[in-house]
Amino acid sequence: MSSDFLKFSPKITVLPIIHGSGDFAIEIRRVMLSQSFDCLAVPLPPSFQADVERAIAFLPGITAVIQPEPGAFASDDWTPDSEDDDTDDEPKACSYVPIDPCQGVIAALRIALQERMHRAFIDLETAQFRPIEASLPDPYAVKQTAADKFAAALLPAIPPLPAGQPVDRIRKMAQRLHELETEYSSILFVCSIMDWPWVKDAYTEQTKPSREDDLVEDTQILTCDPQTLTFLLGELPYVTGLYERARFELENDENLSIDGIKEMVLAGRDRYQTELGQRARKISPKLLGTYFQYVRNLALVERRMTPDLYTLIVAAQQIGGDQFAIHLMETAYDYPYLDLMPFPTFKMGTDRAQLPDGDLVDMKNRLPGQARHWRSCQINPLPPKPQQQEWKMGWNPFGQCSWPSEDVAIEKFRTHIKDAALAIMGNDLARTEKFSASMKDGLDIRETLRNWHTGDLFVKVLPPAKGSLDCVIMLFDSPADPRDYPWRITWHAEHHDESTLALFASNFHEEMVGPGIALATYGGAMFLFPPRPIEDVWQDRQFNFADTLEERLIAAGCFHSTYKHVAILSYQAPGAGWRRLAKQYGRKLVHIPLGRFSQEMIQQLRMFHVLNGKHVRSYAAHFIRKA
Repeated sequence: MSSDFLKFSPKITVLPIIHGSGDFAIEIRRVMLSQSFDCLAVPLPPSFQADVERAIAFLPGITAVIQPEPGAFASDDWTPDSEDDDTDDEPKACSYVPIDPCQGVIAALRIALQERMHRAFIDLETAQFRPIEASLPDPYAVKQTAADKFAAALLPAIPPLPAGQPVDRIRKMAQRLHELETEYSSILFVCSIMDWPWVKDAYTEQTKPSREDDLVEDTQILTCDPQTLTFLLGELPYVTGLYERARFELENDENLSIDGIKEMVLAGRDRYQTELGQRARKISPKLLGTYFQYVRNLALVERRMTPDLYTLIVAAQQIGGDQFAIHLMETAYDYPYLDLMPFPTFKMGTDRAQLPDGDLVDMKNRLPGQARHWRSCQINPLPPKPQQQEWKMGWNPFGQCSWPSEDVAIEKFRTHIKDAALAIMGNDLARTEKFSASMKDGLDIRETLRNWHTGDLFVKVLPPAKGSLDCVIMLFDSPADPRDYPWRITWHAEHHDESTLALFASNFHEEMVGPGIALATYGGAMFLFPPRPIEDVWQDRQFNFADTLEERLIAAGCFHSTYKHVAILSYQAPGAGWRRLAKQYGRKLVHIPLGRFSQEMIQQLRMFHVLNGKHVRSYAAHFIRKA
């Protein structure tokens, strides 16, 4: 930091910061621990000092120091003939100081308390505070640019202060700095980057404030509800927790503004995969690389070096789906240090709060940072557990049907598997012959190269496949644990475009997503097309010899198939046991490797919804979502 540019005098050094930034909190720590100061001046009024310093002692627990504001009374609106107005109907307001570890002023006070440095709260006492927010550059730039150069670069863009209270506050702080200069030899003044040039001008001109301190209400310490911390903190709650963890464990926290986001995304991925299990999409390292590149591009479009929560959630929704975005958002809201605090709890909102007594008040931040722009993102969350239990209790076991959109998707996939199996069957009949007058089905490169010395060309001949198949077996999870797939049923087709379906799947009662709408996951399924009435595969005694769920489906498919070949989709090729089982019924298994298909597509196909009656289809689209 320059020895001249950020000095008001030989005794006073100013450090302009962006409030609510972890990067500037680290810069303050670096300056205070690398230089010697005997007094710290902060832009807060003296009425906040006792409670702010007391609340800092409870860190890493998050609190706020709140000061009520008296209701405004406009004399122009009152006349002797008017009715007695009830001023209690006017919106109440409070100003507050967030006790945020990533707030630069709080970080400075925290260090000053530890170093037993004198603290001076030098702002003007204002009964009704007037905050000023501004759109500022990304604080991450201070990592590569010194604080004095950062402030100098921003200086031409700092707007003049509006007349009234903001000017009076600046003059009051300048006056108090002059007074402190007579008592201390080295003073560090931490203030907003939007205020420091005007404080310097007032200090140089020695302009006295035009108003005295107001009579103000007493301050109070309140604990913020954990679910609303994101409205109080400057950084994301999870990232704030990482700063506190690094402080406690003496870890390097220089790049947590970026590395913390990466760690948060990985924690969100683990949370997503743990809660959804097999229904979760596979968030591979390659997909994560694509996600972070997309996040970077979105941040650059918005002229930022680091992404905000909206950017992270939008990218997560488009890369991993709604559920991944929801779990990432829940992870971002997690703050690990939630010990019981001896203070009442309030709920914070967007410049509004609900106090412990239930009153709703307007909130004014005494340390305003970046202007926040709240944007909405359309995400379908999972319903709460009590509501899921209510839907589960109202389920009618005698009325169940499928969701038509998912039926169409799985039937298209069945057709694709059938075509792939027929192509494999036709490959057995392929032959190669010498080129004469037609290229037939294409040049056979291998045979042509083998006979290169003769100068002859050879072409492929692929005759039409003999026979067909009407049974497709899909084994998504093999070997399947029967405990994971307790629901086994045979469904008959509703119309001629659907197959007769026998399946084993997870218990749909455990995942209610809407009234009369449940979610299950295929473990395996057998499709017969054209559809025909058959006995329930799982109740048919002739298949009781099968030891596993897969063997029962294979036996049923071979028994009900009217053709010699049966297509089977699985990760591993059918073993000798499955082939002997098919041979007992005079059938031959045609294997299609499951690994040749996109795992994301397979994961989506495996999830299907069970509706409690055909009438549910009229509103099911509102509740149905994919992982």
